[in-house]
Amino acid sequence: MDSEKARIIDLPKFLDARGNLSFVEEFRHIPFKIERTYWIYDVPGGEKRGGHAYRENREFIIALSGSFDVILDDGNERRTFSLNRSYYGLYVPEGIWREMDNFSTNSLALILASTPYTPSDYIYDYSEFLTSGK
Repeated sequence: MDSEKARIIDLPKFLDARGNLSFVEEFRHIPFKIERTYWIYDVPGGEKRGGHAYRENREFIIALSGSFDVILDDGNERRTFSLNRSYYGLYVPEGIWREMDNFSTNSLALILASTPYTPSDYIYDYSEFLTSGK
């Protein structure tokens, strides 16, 4: 998988006895304008999320609490990224198949997206993904 594409991006972190702080800014820390924010939580044990690719949408995924794995597939290579800290996230460009699993109890995934929710942007069929030209 091209290292210039999907990758872990470290975020600023300020350590303080009162509690730590991290943040993310569009175009400074992530390479897109944030058009949508959503979160995944209360995932039952053994369940998976994702199972799709986007034609246009790009995402930045952060484990705000707990841990989970993100499996990315560009049609040639599959890579697993374990997310378990709130001061870094995974940049996922368009045209990459993604799955999320191994959610810990009380995990919270925050996803920043480059496009508003658009159902036609999703590719849910893996065979279609492989032939889509991404």
